[in-house]
Amino acid sequence: MKNFKTRFSTYKNTFRERYQNHVYESRDRILLLIKTLSVICSAIALVFLVYRYGFHVDAPIERVIFGTLDIIFFAFAAFFTLRVIYDSHWIDFLRKNWFEALLIAFIILFGAINYILNFRITYYYFELLGFTNPELANQHFLSIYMLLMIGLDLTRITTHLSEINYKPATTFLLSFVLLILMGAGLLMLPTMTPGRTSLDLIDAIFTSTSASCVTGLIVVDTATAFTLKGQIVILVLIQLGGIGMVSFATFFASFLTQGVGIKHQSIIQDYLSSESLVSATKLLRKVVLITLFIEIIGAVCIFYAWDEELWEQSQQFENIGEKIFFSFFHSVSAFCNGGFSLFSGGMADTNYKIDRMYNLHFILVWIVVLGGLGYTTIEDIFSFNNIKERFVKPWKQWNVVTKINVYTTFTLLAIGTIGFLLLEIEKLTDRTIIQAFVTALFQSMTTRTAGFNTMDFEALNPATIMMCLVLMFIGASSGSTAGGIKITTFVLVFVAAIANIRRQERIVIANRTIPDELIRKAYSIFIFAIAYNIVAIFLLLLVQEPSSPNDTKFILKIIFEQVSAFATVGISMNLTGELSFWGKVIIIMSMYLGRVGTLTLALALSNAVVTNSYRYPNAHVMVG
Repeated sequence: MKNFKTRFSTYKNTFRERYQNHVYESRDRILLLIKTLSVICSAIALVFLVYRYGFHVDAPIERVIFGTLDIIFFAFAAFFTLRVIYDSHWIDFLRKNWFEALLIAFIILFGAINYILNFRITYYYFELLGFTNPELANQHFLSIYMLLMIGLDLTRITTHLSEINYKPATTFLLSFVLLILMGAGLLMLPTMTPGRTSLDLIDAIFTSTSASCVTGLIVVDTATAFTLKGQIVILVLIQLGGIGMVSFATFFASFLTQGVGIKHQSIIQDYLSSESLVSATKLLRKVVLITLFIEIIGAVCIFYAWDEELWEQSQQFENIGEKIFFSFFHSVSAFCNGGFSLFSGGMADTNYKIDRMYNLHFILVWIVVLGGLGYTTIEDIFSFNNIKERFVKPWKQWNVVTKINVYTTFTLLAIGTIGFLLLEIEKLTDRTIIQAFVTALFQSMTTRTAGFNTMDFEALNPATIMMCLVLMFIGASSGSTAGGIKITTFVLVFVAAIANIRRQERIVIANRTIPDELIRKAYSIFIFAIAYNIVAIFLLLLVQEPSSPNDTKFILKIIFEQVSAFATVGISMNLTGELSFWGKVIIIMSMYLGRVGTLTLALALSNAVVTNSYRYPNAHVMVG
């Protein structure tokens, strides 16, 4: 017996050693094969899902599609199992990839119940919950589940960004190009628009750019030109464009997988205006959670702010689901400063009397303001740790960026509100004082890159339009969902100019010295923005003709449209729908550059840094 135990132990140790050697020798080859097959399966699944929801398909084709998806589900389960087997520290692997492991466990469990016990458990529960079409609900559930698996697969791919020889700025620019092209392709699918006609290519690119760059300018009516599927695509584009597709990928990579590379962190550092790579990665998780939290709270507030008593019976929400979708859509559009609305007239819609829902307007103002403050500012003000620390240490103040953003935001908001009240008082006489104030506050807010409007901007006074142009050009805070040259850029340029007039050697804000590098960067952004807008306005005047010879406001409309596009505001003097083909192309470029930033584009296109540490003799040049 003893000899048997000895031989068995020797055999077991030999088998374990051979197994470990085999695993070690074939590990890289097998993992590469798994990665390749996983990408192929994700691509096939994505094509099938696009075909299922983008085209009008019959029931037999649907069965083929979801039968193929079932096979891909099991393939993902097999790939994950092999990755666990070929990992030398499989417990740590499961701990780091806990979310994916949970999804795979459900796939195996549901698959066993469906195919071994011949019991469709998901279908059964949808039937139990009272869905009128449980089979369709089951298809939607499986599709969302598959998209989640594809998203995890794509997330693993994005972790290899550091291996690509591109600058962080270039990667950031390309991420928006990719998002725009994918959005345009989806919006051109037959089921995205009513009937069986597809959206024109230029209109699809324009709409996708406007949504991805959170602008809000539209060449087709979002409420009537798109089906529910098309509106959901626009909603996703606004969400991804507001936070940034790379930010989402980095968030999931850091939260669900083994981490991110330096290039990922560099992109996020620039996007969030963070002080260091470490703080950028930590802030990113808070960014996504803050965004979702505010959007959900905003959706709840909007849900109860709809004044359906103003609507006729034919204009009521069809069901509770439609009301929830409208609430969430406008909350996301407001926080991301998107400006898209599911009403044909936007917030100025008189048919649904949205222009008279002042409680709704007031809620939207606060959602937009929070979206425009910037994530670092929101985190500095509202994080539990900072609130607790300031309660214990009342002398602990906000950081400099928070002070600049908050004080300047509310100063510009007050200037705009007072300006609208004084300059457009004759158009507000049909409202009470409170209603007139909310209307003026809403219009002041919307010029800060929100894109909503409750008044006809074409009918406003030229002086009001001029005030709007200034507010639009300044925009909101850095590291936010808003556009413009940003508040901090404006403040630094303004303070630097005042300091230069006073012949001060250093720029000081809130008892802190501002480095010369930041001042130069602010001036660069300011000059690039002015230069680009001048060129774009000139080109628009060449390719665009007035709708009538007596249009005295044509030049003003062109200027307003261009600044609105560049600042990603999204309000218009009713010119967007009249744009020519080349006019749309110019506005598309303006929305894109306004979102990614002219300085980011310059850094992406520039070559290696040419140092000028050497110094020539000083020269005197007459200025002014």
